Amino acid sequence: MTVTIRRMTLDDLPAVVALDQMSFSLPWPERSFRFELTDNTASRCWVAEVDGEIVGMLVAWLLVDEAHIATLAVHPAHRRRGIARKLLSHALRSMAEEGAVTSFLEVRESNIAAQELYRQFGYEAVGRRKRYYKDTDEDAILMTLNGLKVEKLEG
Repeated sequence: MTVTIRRMTLDDLPAVVALDQMSFSLPWPERSFRFELTDNTASRCWVAEVDGEIVGMLVAWLLVDEAHIATLAVHPAHRRRGIARKLLSHALRSMAEEGAVTSFLEVRESNIAAQELYRQFGYEAVGRRKRYYKDTDEDAILMTLNGLKVEKLEG
């Protein structure tokens, strides 16, 4: 299986929105992804393709020297194949090349698989955002990665 990571485009929106809807109980509306692509200068958006099909996406914000991972999803039929790892590695490497030295994100308290992926990159749980997810009032775990360096990120 060959995974290609590339910048997200407006033409990708139908597939990205569908992927988001099947991945999250609080999916982003299409207009949010459109805003990220057209108006948010801090935004960095990527998709992962397998055989021409979009199977993953990641949206991050580069805020001065911080890389904030806003959303990351992989199609349910393609999970546990290293796609999220490749997307995250690509995004962190790219933003480190642009000057990011730290990264942070929020993850559902119940999403143990995602938390484990982030720990493998060196993220550490540093806090909790109470009732962050409005659909279930679930807490978010705030995770931070310090000392972001290009040479530490695998391909």
